[in-house]
Amino acid sequence: MHVMLIVVALAIAIVMHELAHGIVAYWLGDYTARWAGRLTLNPAKHIDKTGSIVVPLVLAVGQLLTLGRIAFLYGWAKPVPVNPVNLRIGSYRNTRRLMAIVAAAGPMMNFVLAMVGGLAIHAAAAMQSIQLLDFLAYFIQINLLLGLFNLIPLPPMDGGRIAVGVLPLSMAVKLAQAEKFGIAAVLLVLFVLPLALQQLGIRFDPFRDVIGVVLPAAERIVLVLTGNGVGTGY
Repeated sequence: MHVMLIVVALAIAIVMHELAHGIVAYWLGDYTARWAGRLTLNPAKHIDKTGSIVVPLVLAVGQLLTLGRIAFLYGWAKPVPVNPVNLRIGSYRNTRRLMAIVAAAGPMMNFVLAMVGGLAIHAAAAMQSIQLLDFLAYFIQINLLLGLFNLIPLPPMDGGRIAVGVLPLSMAVKLAQAEKFGIAAVLLVLFVLPLALQQLGIRFDPFRDVIGVVLPAAERIVLVLTGNGVGTGY
């Protein structure tokens, strides 16, 4: 049951994340996502079978069986197509800056969804629905994780595209060139290398160390802002 709750929460988080990119691009004058049929809530249009289902499910089940909890999740969806050349606000057509706005829309959507989950806790508590409370716990955590992870400032992560948009041009060009190996570097440093070093008795886990501090803090902020208090749990 817990696995199904996780899958549903993750699917919503990923679909809304990608939809946010497409909608903001559409608002800024690029209709590529619309023409590709991506401005839709239909999960089939956004979900990558491997990245959105298989990998997160394997990670979730493996951690529940070994750790008894979910320490981290990772997954991806089909990238929303965006043509930067079409982006504009009136006569303003700075491609880098506008792409940064499009990139920021995904994580911002996840943070908004986490807040919505926090607000929904009140209704779940009133209904005394343990299952709904469990779902909201996963929903909040997954959206915060997805939003925070995507803010890593390395292309093709959203944080990398935001950095490319705000850095001085010379630095932005160098960072943009890292996109061809960016996701491989992220996976290697944050997931593969820690596991390999662990076999040698060396502890190196920067992602878990950082997220172990940042995620609880983010969860507390969500709970406080949605009127649930710090110590109430969910």
